[in-house]
Amino acid sequence: MAYELHQPLLHQFGTLLLLALPIACASWTVTHEEVFREPREYCKRKSQDCGSLAQRKFFYLFTCEYCFSHYVTALVLLVVRFQLLYTGWRGYLIAWFALIWIANIYMGVFNFLRLDIKHENVSIAVEQTALPADSPQKQK
Repeated sequence: MAYELHQPLLHQFGTLLLLALPIACASWTVTHEEVFREPREYCKRKSQDCGSLAQRKFFYLFTCEYCFSHYVTALVLLVVRFQLLYTGWRGYLIAWFALIWIANIYMGVFNFLRLDIKHENVSIAVEQTALPADSPQKQK
């Protein structure tokens, strides 16, 4: 029988939102940022070239932020022992899916903001090149 946690729901929800931040950060960093580019490119090649299906899927998880967030979340749950709504395995299962979902929302928002910033930078660069050479705005 599942027992409800004794923590208030608002506290559980706050913990959920906070724990999803480092999960999103770690997942995004490994799968997108320059610091992990070489290992990620190696994993991408191995995910396409390995003969075994299990090997291809193993290497693929390091190239996909959604896939990788499942493993990061499992690690976080092992470390912090966060449970959501219920005690025991049900609480861990609910927490696992909820953390993955929130972390991926964070990564989606972050990706949208990055694309918007890149779009603005490209627009500015295009405007700068379109200005005449003797324009006072071009000299800045």
